[in-house]
Amino acid sequence: MPDWKGIVLAGGTGSRLSPLTIATNKHLLPIWDKPMLYYPLSTLMLAGIRDIIVISTPDAIGAMQKLLGNGEQWGIKLTFLEQAEANGIAECFLIARDHIANSNVTLVLGDNIFYGSGLPAAMAKAAEQASGATIFGYPVANPNAFGVVELDDDGAPVRLIEKPEHTNSNLVIPGLYFYDTEIVSIAENLAPSARGEYEITDVNREYLARGQLQVRKLGRGIAWLDGGTPHDMFEAGQFIKVLEERTGLKIGCVEEIAYRQHFIDREQFRVLAEGHTRSAYRDYLLSVIRD
Repeated sequence: MPDWKGIVLAGGTGSRLSPLTIATNKHLLPIWDKPMLYYPLSTLMLAGIRDIIVISTPDAIGAMQKLLGNGEQWGIKLTFLEQAEANGIAECFLIARDHIANSNVTLVLGDNIFYGSGLPAAMAKAAEQASGATIFGYPVANPNAFGVVELDDDGAPVRLIEKPEHTNSNLVIPGLYFYDTEIVSIAENLAPSARGEYEITDVNREYLARGQLQVRKLGRGIAWLDGGTPHDMFEAGQFIKVLEERTGLKIGCVEEIAYRQHFIDREQFRVLAEGHTRSAYRDYLLSVIRD
């Protein structure tokens, strides 16, 4: 059976966040108490994926490597690849083709934040599919601002539409996708869209045309946020802040996830905790060991 590899796409210019992103890649900006990049990385780790490719702009790769290292400290493997220009989401499969050949691939967008106790189970179900692709449907009040999936009466996908003026569906497609080993071949045969980009929607449409696209609805207990604008970043930070303060637990804490997923042992986790400077984050990690 092919193994699973992960991709975090953390490229782009972050123009909607200017001037915050003039000197810094947006995925290095904070969402409450952690860099934005920790959240999509933690999503892949919660899916049990340990071989992960981070794709970003040439000027940001060095800072991301400094932040994340090679992943060994968390029991994972990180590979960093460059996307020279923002040529669309689906270009990531072409950039990573030598690393993901003959592998199933989970892609998460670098500014997408997922949270909920049902999330690991939803991803495990997606990974069980022997062939084809799985995307998720998330209900929103304003589907016209997103990519939308329309389902038939049996819950099967029939149409994918980008920012439709009119639709009978309120299910939009968040930035988390599961693909089989055909993904590289499909990406290689994509034509650029009218705006000159390799579109992830066209990838999903190809799987739909083959009758191999599955849509799983994310339930009410799962939250999906992103950090694409200052407003989005503020709301996401507030969400994380409130939940962490109410529950006493951290969201997107890659060290804790590595420990609880048994990627690292107790002693390795203790070394990671003590390696942080004196901070509330270090205190939290040490409390995990005590508990």
